Amino acid sequence: MKNTFKLLGAVVVLSAAFSFNTQAEVNPWQDCGIGATIFPDNGTASAISNIIWDLGTTAVTSASASVESCKGAGAQTAQFINDTYNELEEDIVKGNGAHLTAMMDMMACSDSSAIRSELGKALANDDFNSAETILKAQTLYNIAQSACSAS
Repeated sequence: MKNTFKLLGAVVVLSAAFSFNTQAEVNPWQDCGIGATIFPDNGTASAISNIIWDLGTTAVTSASASVESCKGAGAQTAQFINDTYNELEEDIVKGNGAHLTAMMDMMACSDSSAIRSELGKALANDDFNSAETILKAQTLYNIAQSACSAS
C-alpha cells in the first residue's frame, strides 16, 4: 500500500512538472485512452487514471492503433519511446545512438543536448529511478517534446 501511494505521488509530481504542452501535438498519456475519456479536460487526472488502470499501455496502444482518436503523430513517438525506453535512455546518456536518432527524427528535432540534460536531472531522482518503465517513458516523452519545441 505504501508503494502504491509512493508511485501515485511520483505520477502526480512527474505529470505536474511536465504537463504543459507548447505544441499542437498530443500527449498520449493525457489525451488518449480511458483517462482522457473520463477526464477530457484534466490532463493530470487523465494520466493518473491511465497509469492506475493499466500503467498507461492502453492509452499508448490506442494512440498508435487509432491516431484519429488522439489527433496527433505524437502517439507513434510515444509508442516508440515506450517500446524502446531502455535503449533510448542508454543512447541519451551516451549522447548518440540509433534509438536516439530515430526519436529525434520522429520529433523533427536536431539538438538532443537539452533532452540529455533534463533526463540526467530525472535520473538523479530516486522516485524516478524506482518508477515503472511506462512512467519513465512518459517523462522522457514530455522532456523531449518540451526540449524540441523550445529549439
